[in-house]
Amino acid sequence: MSTASYTVVGMTCGHCVNAVTEEVSQVPGVTGVDVDLASGGLTVTSDSPLDETAVRAAVEEAGYTVAGP
Repeated sequence: MSTASYTVVGMTCGHCVNAVTEEVSQVPGVTGVDVDLASGGLTVTSDSPLDETAVRAAVEEAGYTVAGP
């Protein structure tokens, strides 16, 4: 199992959390998504190494950005 953590910028409400959760859950291999509105934290678990580009693209599809490089 693989776990990766990110910081999502721009979330302000429960709808934001749901949108990010829904999009990231659709990334192939993802088995769990935990989003914390207060901190902007996003923790993604998967059965195999994650495609970080796909996770970032999913967050952007939801309308937000991932902080950092």
